Amino acid sequence: MMMKQVHRLPKPIKTNQNRFSFMKFYFLTLILSVLSLSGFSQKTTVNPEEVVRRVADYVVNNTSFKFVNKDNKKEYESTRGLASDLPLKVASQYNDWVYGNGVLNIGLVRLGNELNDKKYTDYSLHNFNFIFDNLPYFKAQYEKNPRNTQYFRLFRMGALDDCGAMAASLVDVYNYANNKQFREYIDRAANYVESGQIRLPDSTLVRDNPREYTIWADDLYMSVPLLARMGKLTGNNHYFDDAVRQVENFTRYLYDAHTGLYFHCWYSKENMNGVAHWGRCNGWIAMAEVELLNNLPENYPQRQIIIDLLLRQIVGVSRYQDVSGLWHQVLDKSDSYLETSCTAMFVYAIARAVNQGWIDKGYMSIAKNGWKGLVSKINPDGQVQDVCIGTGIDDGISFYYNRPAQLNDIHALGAVILAGIEINKAQK
Repeated sequence: MMMKQVHRLPKPIKTNQNRFSFMKFYFLTLILSVLSLSGFSQKTTVNPEEVVRRVADYVVNNTSFKFVNKDNKKEYESTRGLASDLPLKVASQYNDWVYGNGVLNIGLVRLGNELNDKKYTDYSLHNFNFIFDNLPYFKAQYEKNPRNTQYFRLFRMGALDDCGAMAASLVDVYNYANNKQFREYIDRAANYVESGQIRLPDSTLVRDNPREYTIWADDLYMSVPLLARMGKLTGNNHYFDDAVRQVENFTRYLYDAHTGLYFHCWYSKENMNGVAHWGRCNGWIAMAEVELLNNLPENYPQRQIIIDLLLRQIVGVSRYQDVSGLWHQVLDKSDSYLETSCTAMFVYAIARAVNQGWIDKGYMSIAKNGWKGLVSKINPDGQVQDVCIGTGIDDGISFYYNRPAQLNDIHALGAVILAGIEINKAQK
């Protein structure tokens, strides 16, 4: 029986060149591993200004400034001369009248000022001119059928959601372009916050839903930024006094010393808090405090109290930051999804507080880690991922777990822009 011949490959000859190539490969691999572990990546080293412009430019380039017929999809650039009964709506969500649009316009005006780029400030002015130029058409419709009319929140003004954030952003645009119509609405909205919205006996702003006299954490932002701007605009300290009172009262009702977080709500009749430390409602509180400090006089007696409350919240939320830099939809529930809007709000609040010298610069590391997480959620075209949609109040924690997260939902965009502005300033 013949043995099968086995052909073996010759062993490589070891030379100095082989050793040199091996050592180069080894050290290159080691360096890349170290950089990877230290968080180095192309995404996290992108210039914050480039990221912010990407988000802002997506909004600017995808705003049509048109109305569309809900029945036949025909589009119109203006309502002038149209039949009075057409079922029209804005073609772009960025031309709507919802509180998220208010935050977005605040962010764009500030971006234009920070970068000295009129494209963004002009955009917000154009947006409000577009809305106000077409109001007579929709006001006539609203008087006949309030519920199905475009801009019904502007006409209704029956909740802080309807006017607070939008009027605050309108103040910023009014400062940029004096307009009598703008000022009339601003004054009407400020009057609503002061005397139209229901309050508890201690003057805390409340809603009549989902139960009578419910405090919503969201409403601190739907009121305080406007009140603070009115104090600065008019020189009347009673606006500042009311804004500070709301921050102190909301804190007394909603702050949870056990977790360092805020509850979403307080039920006055039951004398108890709701179930969730929801991410975005904590973000609303932090941003409201920052907007107050942005406008509050340096010598205002209770200014340091607001700074101390903001710092306490920053320390509280930092305990729940994910290693990715993002925060969870329910802050103290790590099995809830990582959510973008609350992350952007916290990054903005922390970075702004450090940049302004309100708190120690060491806290900037929290904001920078949060910004890394945010950048990972921003698409190349500038759209923002994983944003929780509009959210009410519910007594079951599963309600918050199961809120859908959408691409480029309006609730995140303004906060992302504001966050990027402050991170960009910090890097400079």
